[in-house]
Amino acid sequence: MHQLSDAALENVAAYFRALGEPKRLEILQWLDKRSYNVGDLAQRCGCSAANISRHLALLTRYGLVQRQMRGHCAYYQLADPALDTLCEHVYQHLARSGPAALP
Repeated sequence: MHQLSDAALENVAAYFRALGEPKRLEILQWLDKRSYNVGDLAQRCGCSAANISRHLALLTRYGLVQRQMRGHCAYYQLADPALDTLCEHVYQHLARSGPAALP
């Protein structure tokens, strides 16, 4: 890893905190397939629209998703396809670490 400034390390940590919630990871999995609006995501994730909106606001703030207006409705999509690779690397690392690392 590169030597990063304290400010850069704080930004990296915040990015990982944004990914540190299972429901946000579930949202990102849905958005990897196609764009969805808040209502569609709420239905698929079994959450309220308000809860999904809060998650999407955080994911948008960290550049993980993008918002696009279609008429009067906002649709969200994955902002960086490399996120899928990052999550896959983490999963593979956990799988190599043994059964205690994965449920």
